[in-house]
Amino acid sequence: MNSFILSQAGKLLFPALLILSVIELYRGHNLPGGGFIGGLMAAGAFILLGLGVSMEESARRLRVRPTTLLVIGLAVAALSGIPGFFVGKGFMDGLWLPEFHVPFLGGVHLGTPLLFDVGVYFAVIGFSLETVFSLAVLAEPDEEEAS
Repeated sequence: MNSFILSQAGKLLFPALLILSVIELYRGHNLPGGGFIGGLMAAGAFILLGLGVSMEESARRLRVRPTTLLVIGLAVAALSGIPGFFVGKGFMDGLWLPEFHVPFLGGVHLGTPLLFDVGVYFAVIGFSLETVFSLAVLAEPDEEEAS
C-alpha cells in the first residue's frame, strides 16, 4: 500500500502513541488499564507505522525481534511473583516501596504489580508484532507475481 496520508499519520503519531502507551502502563496498576492495554497501544504504533511506511521500517524501529520481547515479558511477569516469598507472603502477593514524589508527576507508587504489568506490556507487544510481521510476510507478493 502506498498512501501518503497513512504514511504521514504513522510518522507523526508513532511517538505520541508510544508515550501514551507508557502512561497507560503506569496508570493501570492503580486504575483500569495497565500492561495489556498499554502493550496494545505500543503495538498499534508499530503497526500503523508498518502500514504507512513498510513493515521492514517498523521492524527496524523496534530494534529487537518480537519473540525476544515476548520471552522477556513472560519472564518478568513470572518473576514478579517471587518477591512475596522473601517476606513470608504467597506467590504474586503485591509488595510496595514507600511512595515518593516526583516533580510534575506527584506521588509515585512502585511495586510488584507494576513489575507484572511491565512483563505483560512486553509480552503483548511481542506477541502482537510477531503475529502482524508474520502475516505481512505471507501477504507479500512473490517476485514472479510482481513481474
